[in-house]
Amino acid sequence: MIQPAIIDIEASGFGKGSYPIEVGFYLPDGQAYCTLITPEAAWSHWDDSAEQVHGIRRELLFEKGSRALDVCDDLNAKLRGQYVYCDAWAYDYVWLGKLFDAAERVPLFQLKDIRDLLGDCEQKLWHATRAAVELRLQLRRHRASSDARMLFETLLEARKRCAPDWI
Repeated sequence: MIQPAIIDIEASGFGKGSYPIEVGFYLPDGQAYCTLITPEAAWSHWDDSAEQVHGIRRELLFEKGSRALDVCDDLNAKLRGQYVYCDAWAYDYVWLGKLFDAAERVPLFQLKDIRDLLGDCEQKLWHATRAAVELRLQLRRHRASSDARMLFETLLEARKRCAPDWI
């Protein structure tokens, strides 16, 4: 069974006007990528409750963030031709679209919902498995690359529990 690339996006908020502030992915070979994104001039929405979740201050984006163009070029170079999975497809698709539109680029990879990879058994075990993986990994920050790794490890563990012979 193929092990997928997993992506996660942190955003400025949860609704209309929100935009991507960090993107990260985790690949089956253990390679991880994470970068903050400098907001575009028109990206002004900021939700303090979202900041409470991801812990990223808006000022940090201007200090340490990368331009949308550079982020899109990095993502295309590293993920070209792949299916890349996320756990919040409806949100991540919009945020990824906003990022690529700002850079006047087109993604050279396809974003898919991680649920597409789950059979009935994995779906039933998902939440309990995720909780166990979170405890095992002890990732302290709710950040894009950490979340992507946690999703990847949860998928592997759920698959092992459901079909121990698949590996």
